[in-house]
Amino acid sequence: MKKLSNREKKRIERTIANDRSYKLYLYNRFFIFLLLVLGQLVGSLWLIYLFIYHTAAGVLVQAVVEICAVVAVLHLINKNDRPSIKMNWILLMLLFPVLGVPMYLLYGEGRPTRWMRYLIDKARKENEKQFAETYGEDPLVLPEKRDRSLVHYLSKYGKYPVYNEGEVVYYKSGEEMFPAMLDALKSAENFILLDYFIIAHGKMWNEILRILLEKAALGVKIRIIYDDFGCMMTLPPKYDRYLEGLHENIRCLTFNDVVPVFAVRMNNRDHRKIMVVDGKVAFTGGINLADEYIAEKERFGYWKDSGVRITGGAVASFTKMFFNIWNAFRKDKEDLKNYLLPVKEGGMYEVNKGNGVLIQPYDDSPLDNVSVGESVYSDIIQRASRYVYIFTPYLVLDDHMRTALVQASVRGVDVRIVTPGIPDKKMTFRLTRANYDLLMKVGIKIYEYTPGFIHAKSVVVDDECAVVGTINFDYRSLYHHFENAVYIANCDAVLDVKRDCEETFAVSKLCTKKDTRRTLVGKLFDSLLRVFETLF
Repeated sequence: MKKLSNREKKRIERTIANDRSYKLYLYNRFFIFLLLVLGQLVGSLWLIYLFIYHTAAGVLVQAVVEICAVVAVLHLINKNDRPSIKMNWILLMLLFPVLGVPMYLLYGEGRPTRWMRYLIDKARKENEKQFAETYGEDPLVLPEKRDRSLVHYLSKYGKYPVYNEGEVVYYKSGEEMFPAMLDALKSAENFILLDYFIIAHGKMWNEILRILLEKAALGVKIRIIYDDFGCMMTLPPKYDRYLEGLHENIRCLTFNDVVPVFAVRMNNRDHRKIMVVDGKVAFTGGINLADEYIAEKERFGYWKDSGVRITGGAVASFTKMFFNIWNAFRKDKEDLKNYLLPVKEGGMYEVNKGNGVLIQPYDDSPLDNVSVGESVYSDIIQRASRYVYIFTPYLVLDDHMRTALVQASVRGVDVRIVTPGIPDKKMTFRLTRANYDLLMKVGIKIYEYTPGFIHAKSVVVDDECAVVGTINFDYRSLYHHFENAVYIANCDAVLDVKRDCEETFAVSKLCTKKDTRRTLVGKLFDSLLRVFETLF
């Protein structure tokens, strides 16, 4: 590969120095967005109040709203959904029908608009076709051990095959994974794919952007996706156009542009974290492209996170995940085949019947009626026989996940959960702590990470399998967002996740009954919060 000239290097350095990502102009988009939305909410409620209670037609309108609430409640009762979720919406609609019915129509189903569903379904089907044409149909030779049912589920329902070749490297912090990410980017010869919830100006993004510009000048294709809401407070408007203007080989997609109105699609964010280089190496985990993730900036104490580096055939699944979103919303769609490596001799999918490594990346979207992320978590917890260790920044559980954890504990499994010692969202932290009491009563150990905020999302079970990805133990992550993770088994990385858990337990506070005590007012407030927990 050719080398950059000194002139090109100087131009790139000037671009990095003048990167406008830190210039959020004289205002911040988030606060303007918040003011406009609150203005609409207050104005709408005031008009509704005036119309209902100060007009002759008010009595009729009240009757219509109450009838709608009853119909919605009956619909919920007969719907195949989690009881706790249904109960929250039923209470909201019966107590506050004027507010509850519109909110349920907007957010209750937790699904994208029809147009978003159509675009992503179309892109996904085309990508699956090209994937199959490149690698052939997955014969699904299942392992004989405990992984059999989960592998089958993710292969047939999630549409992501399992691989028994390749390597998984686990990183217990962002600052540990960052040098590996840079090395991978520097090795790029053909393409780089980045899909992140948050990109923020600072050391991390500056170093990555410098490499991207160098590689683009050498002919490497750069494709970037970032979530508009996730970057609302870190990037200026139209930053995607700015990036594309830096070089013709850089193209960028802003996922689900934020508009200051109530819209169903605003509830569905791209929370994924994916980096793919040349189809040979992929990174995922909880780590975004911002300085707190690599300990260059302090937010809520020390920011504890984790991630994995994947090599081998499984990288192709991450490539497909990326283009499922890219080809859905870009007019200049890409041919997935151009980004897939040729199949190795002997195939990609055969699963060893011994102790062969299992690597199975998967994603989760709000397009369907089943949470793949929750199903995976529930499955490995229910099959645990010795221990379950969990990292999560939020613990807002529905009855299904709560039952899985409780049942594991009462049958003798050592269940331990680590949550933040310093929270980033006060209300969500109250809901997290509201779950402590019931879990601790059945013997589940809950730790609060004393050094600061834990953002890692991982589960490790019985020294045999683990999940590392972007999926939190909360309703929003499990039902509203686009997420991704990787299931691994029979490899050293599983034990690395366990060691990280044990080291984290040692520096965390084991919660006791004293930590769950709340005043009567606090209990009433938490009970009210739980009515709205599906929105957190």
